[in-house]
Amino acid sequence: MKKIKNIIFPILSLLLAACGSDFLDRNPQGELTTSQLETPDGVEGVLIGAYGLLNGNVNGTWGNYSTAPSQWLFGEVAADNAHKGSNNGDQPNMNQIELYQVTSTNDNLEVMWNRYYEGIARCNNTLRLLAAVQAGSGNKLTEARATEIQAEARFLRAHYYFFLRRVFVNIPYVDETITSTADAAKVPNNTDVYPKIEEDLRFAVENLPTTKPRDQVGRVDKLAAQAYLGKVLLYQKKYAEALPYFEDVIDAKPSITTMPFTDNFDVTKEDGPETIFAAQHAINPDGSGDNANVGDMLGGFYGNAPVNCCGFFQPTFDLVNSFKVTPAGLPMLDNTYRTNPIKSDFGLTGTAKTNYQVDKTIVVDPRLDYTVGRRGVPYRDWGLMAGDAWIRDPAYAGPFVGVKHMIEQAQFSGQAVQGSLQITGLNVNIIRLADVYLMAAECYVEAANLPEAMRLVNLIRERASMLPAKQIGGTPAAVYSVGQYTSFPNPDYARNAIRFERRLELALEGHRFYDLVRWGVAKQVLESYSSFEGGLLSAYRNLTFDANDAIYPIPQQQIDRSQGALQQNN
Repeated sequence: MKKIKNIIFPILSLLLAACGSDFLDRNPQGELTTSQLETPDGVEGVLIGAYGLLNGNVNGTWGNYSTAPSQWLFGEVAADNAHKGSNNGDQPNMNQIELYQVTSTNDNLEVMWNRYYEGIARCNNTLRLLAAVQAGSGNKLTEARATEIQAEARFLRAHYYFFLRRVFVNIPYVDETITSTADAAKVPNNTDVYPKIEEDLRFAVENLPTTKPRDQVGRVDKLAAQAYLGKVLLYQKKYAEALPYFEDVIDAKPSITTMPFTDNFDVTKEDGPETIFAAQHAINPDGSGDNANVGDMLGGFYGNAPVNCCGFFQPTFDLVNSFKVTPAGLPMLDNTYRTNPIKSDFGLTGTAKTNYQVDKTIVVDPRLDYTVGRRGVPYRDWGLMAGDAWIRDPAYAGPFVGVKHMIEQAQFSGQAVQGSLQITGLNVNIIRLADVYLMAAECYVEAANLPEAMRLVNLIRERASMLPAKQIGGTPAAVYSVGQYTSFPNPDYARNAIRFERRLELALEGHRFYDLVRWGVAKQVLESYSSFEGGLLSAYRNLTFDANDAIYPIPQQQIDRSQGALQQNN
């Protein structure tokens, strides 16, 4: 597929990329002229191309790290949940993101801007082409399908704009009415795009069916639109408006306690009842991986691990220790989890390092060992996590690895690129039901309904308590405990409990930094984290987070191309 250099401008190529598993197997067929595309099939094909950017990739496999739908770089490494990993000299521009020293020439910003505006261009092309077909003299789509396509394209456009809005805040809004490159280049970035995002999602809510369009699991439906609109409203603190959308989604689904936590990270159980909106990934029929989960590929491990590239995306000490619980099985909301921290074999030498044994007496939430790989604890079906032998530079980024983005070793043959096993067919949930429960709980707190907020949190915790204990030699790897809250005594306590639960439940799924920013606590939390983490890993000592660090610079390349239309963020 042709790489588009200037992503604001429309594209006219038929891009057959990812959407559902049944049409992920279709290979790109090259480029077609506009007249060839002005058919019902052409509209459907261009719409598939609009879905294709959900994995953040235009072509090839390397270089899509900042556009991963998991948002591991901006959402987790920029927060207190994960380190960049690898070593200090690898991907140095990622160090800027982790250390809050980002400049406008950081290539991760340009990739983020480029890929997601490409997704927007494809949505706009779909809408323009649809209008042309329906207004023409040839074959037309049924009115019902035409409206449905419009709703799908507008949902996707809202998604791409939302991802850009969270990172850059001040962005230009280009829709299908702007048809010339000259006009597109003149669009300034001085107007908030949230109203336009809301408008697209409201249209999607009103016009998408409750079943998947064309019976293809990768497409968006009414529930996805309701959840996404609720999320966008929540980000703007419109709690009363957001709550009914979350309630509709929750009411339409079985209880989350019936849905195993691990199914969300099992390539054989994708698109299950907990999935609300997911980026669909698949290995191509020829074994290549450009439709796969390429954005997460750097998160493969190192050394003698079954997947030995590339050593990035390592959980922090702070995240690991946040899974410690009180005697009642509740999170340590006062941050006392940092006392006597879990360090695995970090800092040990000689025989103490060689003979290290897991401390099975620590009392933790079982989600720890389904989120983080610790030395000596079973890791998926790979065997015991080997510690430093799987890590590129533990002195730089610590002794832990992530779990959620990897697949079982038994699945490598059909669900990973041979020779590049870090590229897999594992979907990424952009919104899942647990996320909706916890967003609804936030809204209930602001509506002074603390009992309902607590009920939803306790359901998430009840599901967590069902996780099977990881076993070492026939005995549990830790004392696993998940208690239930008995009261939310006041709104501040409730907010703290919900925020902590989001961290535990959604860890390493790309939400954390954006949550801290929208809650207005990023400076407080991240500088406190630096004080703790920096005491163990010197690279993260004495970090400072200022208000402008919540907004990333507009890529300098885009500023230059705009010839004055785009203004740089302060």
